[in-house]
Amino acid sequence: MKGLSAILLLGLATLTAAAQKDNNTLFWKISGNGIEKPSYLFGTIHMLCKEDAFLSENLVKAIKNADRVYLELDMDNLFELLGIITKMKMKNDTTLADLLTPEEYEITKTYFEKNGSMLPFSTLETYKPLVASSMLMEASMVCDEQVAMEQLIMEEAKKYGKRIDGLETMAYQMSVFDSIPYKVQAKELYKGIAGAGKGENEAEQEFKKMMKAYKEQNLEKLGEMISKNDEGMMQYEDILLYNRNRNWVEKLKTLLKEKVLLVAVGAGHLPGEKGVIELLRKEGYKVTPVENKVGGVREI
Repeated sequence: MKGLSAILLLGLATLTAAAQKDNNTLFWKISGNGIEKPSYLFGTIHMLCKEDAFLSENLVKAIKNADRVYLELDMDNLFELLGIITKMKMKNDTTLADLLTPEEYEITKTYFEKNGSMLPFSTLETYKPLVASSMLMEASMVCDEQVAMEQLIMEEAKKYGKRIDGLETMAYQMSVFDSIPYKVQAKELYKGIAGAGKGENEAEQEFKKMMKAYKEQNLEKLGEMISKNDEGMMQYEDILLYNRNRNWVEKLKTLLKEKVLLVAVGAGHLPGEKGVIELLRKEGYKVTPVENKVGGVREI
């Protein structure tokens, strides 16, 4: 599932200054349209090897100067984090055994029990399969320690006492998963497991290409990878990406008038005609690239 894998990691090698091409960036300035001071937009990835992750000087400066930091979710809200557990479960006591053939189910169960996960399989099999798919992708990363870019941004924001908010709630994100048939999710989860351990399969190749594009800060390439979805999954792009992009931009139209913001969302939400960058431009804002390198302090 090419595009959906990219969406999960982006939407939901070493990342050095040398890895960024001259005109590629994950960092953008929002100005014009009546706002007095510019705000900034950054594309995150939900999991990255810790040694590859960094915040550029320009991004740190934007966090320091912001009145408020907005992520997709308010990940600093412990009450909401605890409440999300119940939202992860499938409705009507559905389990993976109800969605897969007996053979597929046994292969899936054996895989998770053999490779281990944060949760016992008896619990995991009651969760929406896209949740398990995200764990599968994280486990495929070859590094000792992983980190979310959102985590680094939160840590930096707390240094300066910045309030952290979410553009949407965790309950809403989990409800989005309910809009995709559980059987479709389960079959895609199984396909990923069935291909594991059989050399470098297509999904693993796509994953490597996606990580390379992110490290090169190549939004155009990331957009192409998301749009290259399996035919059966194309109908879900609006649910997972584009509807949410439109909702965020509507909210930002009010927020940008009131405060200076640093907005950090999955990089997969930024590119394309239906991406956040173009949607903001259509609303009259000027959205321009900003250098996002270690040691870089100038705009592109």
